[in-house]
Amino acid sequence: MSHSKSRNVSPVPGPERHRGAVTLRREAIPGRSTADQRLLDSRSRADWKTKDAWRALRILSEFVEGFDTLADLPPAVSVFGSARSKPDSPECQLAQELGAALARAGYAVITGGGPGVMEAANRGANDAGGLSVGLGIELPFEQGINDWVDLAIDFRYFFARKTMFVKYAQAFVVLPGGFGTMDELFEALTLVQTGKVTRFPVVLMGEAYWRGLLDWLRDSMMADGKIGPVDLELICVTDDVAAAVQHIVDADATLAAEQEAIRETAVAQTEASQQAASTGTGER
Repeated sequence: MSHSKSRNVSPVPGPERHRGAVTLRREAIPGRSTADQRLLDSRSRADWKTKDAWRALRILSEFVEGFDTLADLPPAVSVFGSARSKPDSPECQLAQELGAALARAGYAVITGGGPGVMEAANRGANDAGGLSVGLGIELPFEQGINDWVDLAIDFRYFFARKTMFVKYAQAFVVLPGGFGTMDELFEALTLVQTGKVTRFPVVLMGEAYWRGLLDWLRDSMMADGKIGPVDLELICVTDDVAAAVQHIVDADATLAAEQEAIRETAVAQTEASQQAASTGTGER
């Protein structure tokens, strides 16, 4: 009788942590270290020979799972911003409007799946009937995937997750945020600057927030010759949601036209080569 009664009592809510496909709760959660911490900890040199080879397989599995899950994703835009922003903050309101506008334009919305700006963008996309994607990460302080995400993947390793943000997006939109947001912003700019990705729009929204950074890029970094004027042209700054979406749509159209021109040139060259070969054979 008492056993049956105890089974009907709801468990006490407690902390929760995700490790890839595994969910740990309450006492099952070990220490606060993460897979990234253990991988990058240079003080654990004694473990390198015995554990790192197995870690390589786990890392590979994250790439395989990410590639397989996102392979059929429609055109998408990755949206970044602070997890600490309040729902009524200007950046969250802007993110929700942006998510909805991107969905109406035919784009899926990819975020880090957390709260704040990420949740707002996911909510906007979900409300507008678009596909809302969240790419979560194992952290010492668990955030969890927000409720507006339709398709979620939890990653152990930042670098696997960052690959998915770039590989499956046609553009980045960056709203006010902290170190993680800055990391994604400058990674995207570096990839475009070095030609690792092409025609990849980077849009900053929240002009007042970014003004100091943009002034420093122009007055210090560019003035000192560390970047050129053309590098600053990689960034589109606007608080107008319609303008941001149109910038992304236009870049997509330009890239499609360039790819079509390349295809037509290749076809013309192939036909010319075949005709030349045929003429040469006839003359013989």
